[in-house]
Amino acid sequence: DFSWTRGGRDVFFGPMSTPLGKLTSPASIAVDAVLVIAFFLYLYSLVAPHVPSRDPKMIMFFGAACAACMSGVFWLAIQMFRVVFKAQRMAKK
Repeated sequence: DFSWTRGGRDVFFGPMSTPLGKLTSPASIAVDAVLVIAFFLYLYSLVAPHVPSRDPKMIMFFGAACAACMSGVFWLAIQMFRVVFKAQRMAKK
């Protein structure tokens, strides 16, 4: 039983802000997906020659694993940028 879970006063937090509405659209997600795929292919072409193996399957696996990890980070960065940018534009209105 924690003090902040009981009803009554707000112990640590004030009221939450109101939602701004939908910040992404299917079209923006599709554009982001195309960007991420292009980024993956570019990054794979950069890292695959540096995999220390002579087995083509291992080169493909580890090159793709590295490119996938970095593409996931790129996806998150794009999503955060879009949401923050749109929220700032909506806040100005």
